[in-house]
Amino acid sequence: MSTKKTIYRDTKHGRIAGVCAGVAEYFGLEVWLVRILTVTAFFLLAGPFVLVSYVACWFIFDKKPEVIENVHFNQAEASSGKGWKNSGAASDKVEVKTRVWQAGEPPRQAFHDITNRFQTIESRLRKMETYVTSREYQLNREISRL
Repeated sequence: MSTKKTIYRDTKHGRIAGVCAGVAEYFGLEVWLVRILTVTAFFLLAGPFVLVSYVACWFIFDKKPEVIENVHFNQAEASSGKGWKNSGAASDKVEVKTRVWQAGEPPRQAFHDITNRFQTIESRLRKMETYVTSREYQLNREISRL
């Protein structure tokens, strides 16, 4: 099982067309580094070649698709059977960078984000446990069995 990586234009994080942001994501680099390399190549190397290449990538690369992956439980809709719903967030993957030019978060920030996620998940789990052990849940369950 191999996961084929595809290069996209990232218009959400891009300045002009998202080409540099897409290249940075594909190679795992910071966006600012790819932008600096592109501008440097434009001025120091072959300006028209870099400009034509950028415009060509603008038309060749597809836009990055928006993916909805997260599913959250809504306690208010639990009694009606619609308790699970999509949250609208894309990806919760945390990437920790070890070098300055790599994409991702510094280790301290990543640890802080992961800690906050676990606290949020724990509070949601406590709310679900409270609801499932409540008399309201038992009453709704008995009514639905009728």
